[in-house]
Amino acid sequence: MTLLLISLGAIAAAWWWLGIPVSLVRAPIDPSDKVQCISYAPFRNNQTSLAPATQVTPEQIAEDLAQLAKISNCIRTYATDLGLDQIPGLAAKAGLKVIQGIFLDRDRKKNATQVETAIRLAKQYPDTIIALVVGNEVLLRKEMAASDLRDLIRSIKAQVSVPVTYADVWEFWLSNRELSDAVDFITIHILPYWENIPIPAEHAAAHADEMRRQIAAVFPGKEIFIGEVGWPSEGRMRESALPSRVNQARVVSEMLDLARREHFRVNLFEAYDEGWKREIEGTVGGSWGLFDSEERTLKYPAGLPISNFPLWKLQMCSGMALAVLVFGAAWLTLRRKPREPKEARLVSWLAVGLSATTAGILFGVAAQRLVYESYGTGGWLVWGSLLVAATASPVFGANALMSGRAPPSFAELLGPKGYHTESILVTMHGLALMVTAVIGTATALGLIFDPRFIDFPFAPLTMAAVPFAALTLLNPPGKGNRPLAESMFAGIFLAAAVYTGLNEGLENWQSLWTCAAFMLLAVTLWRARA
Repeated sequence: MTLLLISLGAIAAAWWWLGIPVSLVRAPIDPSDKVQCISYAPFRNNQTSLAPATQVTPEQIAEDLAQLAKISNCIRTYATDLGLDQIPGLAAKAGLKVIQGIFLDRDRKKNATQVETAIRLAKQYPDTIIALVVGNEVLLRKEMAASDLRDLIRSIKAQVSVPVTYADVWEFWLSNRELSDAVDFITIHILPYWENIPIPAEHAAAHADEMRRQIAAVFPGKEIFIGEVGWPSEGRMRESALPSRVNQARVVSEMLDLARREHFRVNLFEAYDEGWKREIEGTVGGSWGLFDSEERTLKYPAGLPISNFPLWKLQMCSGMALAVLVFGAAWLTLRRKPREPKEARLVSWLAVGLSATTAGILFGVAAQRLVYESYGTGGWLVWGSLLVAATASPVFGANALMSGRAPPSFAELLGPKGYHTESILVTMHGLALMVTAVIGTATALGLIFDPRFIDFPFAPLTMAAVPFAALTLLNPPGKGNRPLAESMFAGIFLAAAVYTGLNEGLENWQSLWTCAAFMLLAVTLWRARA
């Protein structure tokens, strides 16, 4: 009972600390103090700009613009197809100005249509469209030569009366300075999270200001407009750059305050989360919005403190319930089959307490990340299965610890007659290990070969790995052959831990934590016997 109370107290304390809200000097979004401009894409739910058949309705756009008009004076768009050509007319009715984008890529025919439509809109809505942005990061994507882009900008300028610019990451202006003569003002993107050397959130605003000043020094006499600046609220760390709700709110708040003090124009990226981007850019790609994608609710209402875990009380209670379940499984096992000697029983109880506390703290973290990191049916199936396995691991582990049973081997589930277990408990325990090993290995390989958009599943992997590692230590497998399957999984986990730790750097605690979980799984699987 004492150990259970200690475990519950640790879970409560951890979640109280995780849930501590932060109050900012300036609310990131405040209807009484509107932002200058904000990027807007209208896609919701299953809508995606990748599908040519997508057609956004005017009702959907009007609903968004009515909401955005309450917090901003201006919106920036990026294209004119898929129904986005309706935006300027609807923005005029909502009282919003528009920085109209023209999307360019390798498709010259499509480019011509984009340009033609944008020119028509600029002439049709001269009081609403305040600038045209000819191309967005087309040089970054290497889809157009700078000389061709310059000629196109000059051609468009000759046909419209509004200012014309081009938008790209700040360093591409330094390597393509000839573009400056073609544009009316220079539009730069500064996304500290995506810098080659990622910038932590606490230095993001200062970094953006430094880059703005650097560009201004190179192009004297030209206005430097920050066309994109922001921070993701969810996703994987890049070195010391941590996506989170608090960090997103802090970066936005500090950038708006800086723009006001230094008197420069800034456009926030972006209005709404774009869930469809998770398909190509991972969790972080769909988490830059200040409004939720589906519910269209503001993430940071003015006057309310901000927490990375707004549902922390529910997460705490669910974690405490899981801890009670783990202790209950251990108690029932011991009641049916007392284990001797008492010294061994005490050590087992300590292992149960460690597993229960770890699971109780991390369950809420894993569940919240499941919601944001699962995309599509496949994503929900994969990460949901891992969370189920991670939740089952400490429960079945408690039973095994108290009964003296060794960790299950794959052969007990899939092996030939003579190896296969008849125990339902061992089968379920083994399934939890197999699911963890398979999904964990897929993640490990992703972190080795294509890590840019791979999330770190540190919470569910740790929930699963700690009970198995404790069981391997206290109830080691008996004599027998080392199974090939477990050995291969162990080798992959070990290699991934070493490579990922070095590749991601020592400042990335999500990476280091995941690597530690990989190591625990590697030890567990290496010591397996059949």
